[in-house]
Amino acid sequence: MRKLVLFAHISLDGFAGDINGGLGFLSYNEELQQFAEELIKTVGSPVYGRNTYHLMEGYWPTVLNNPDANEQELDHARWVHQIPKIVFSTTLPSADWNNTTLIKDNVAEEINKLKEQPGKDLVIFGSPGLAKSLMNLGLIDAYKLTLHPVILGKGISLFDSKTPMSNLKLLESKTLGSGVVTLHYVKEVQ
Repeated sequence: MRKLVLFAHISLDGFAGDINGGLGFLSYNEELQQFAEELIKTVGSPVYGRNTYHLMEGYWPTVLNNPDANEQELDHARWVHQIPKIVFSTTLPSADWNNTTLIKDNVAEEINKLKEQPGKDLVIFGSPGLAKSLMNLGLIDAYKLTLHPVILGKGISLFDSKTPMSNLKLLESKTLGSGVVTLHYVKEVQ
């Protein structure tokens, strides 16, 4: 059975983006890039909320036709173009990006159907609004987080007062040279 995994970059104070949703606080370097490339190997379907979907749909297809794109960017653009993508939104009228499924309602039922399909994991990329909704429904099975050595003070929170308590088991952690800590937790079954 596939797992629903949340992959997110967060600041030390738990923000997944600055107040405008920006990720300029990331300590992105070759080590973090390698971590992300290893994570990509576990993905059967990327999962997005509406905002992240719009960002991805607006950017990655342009890379395929960009003569200045490097090989790594092109490889990722090809991967994200081909892989089956899932977007959750009640307001998005359609999702026309290649190989994308739009889910508008019956979220828990649809997630459970997707988990039952064979293949690699379903991975939520960022999408803090969607992540919070899925946490509140108890649907996230694992968390792969990169904790960045910065305090933003304000921004878009990954967790809030509605997030239910979940006991997690740490499977792996690693401190990168930049001070970023990678964390892999799974939800303990009660």
